[in-house]
Amino acid sequence: MSRYEFTKNLETGNATIDNEHRELIQAVNKLLEACSAGKGRASMDETIKFLNSYVNQHFSHEEQLQKQRSYPGFTAHRAFHEKYKQTLKEITSQISISGPTIEELGKLNKHISLLMSHIRTEDKKLGAFLSQS
Repeated sequence: MSRYEFTKNLETGNATIDNEHRELIQAVNKLLEACSAGKGRASMDETIKFLNSYVNQHFSHEEQLQKQRSYPGFTAHRAFHEKYKQTLKEITSQISISGPTIEELGKLNKHISLLMSHIRTEDKKLGAFLSQS
């Protein structure tokens, strides 16, 4: 399982958002490491709980910033967040139930890749908007 890295192309220019993205990537890596190392279910469940909680917290922070600044892309951005949280919860719940099967880890990796793409495009637009207003 490869690790994710917070690289220059993921920077939005907003320190709060970028720091939370770093934390999010660390949480993802911790879960992937727990799964690939065959760690106990308790360790995985704790990491899954943290990851889901952190995603909720981070998305909430982004949405607060968007509302405060009347970000024009708020509705679409929030819709992505809601769908993302739901799918992440489904995938991680299944990992918690059945263990880290190849199929579930594949789904998780695909879902994390979707988040990385979202950061590179939508969150960068948000960062640019926040730095202008």
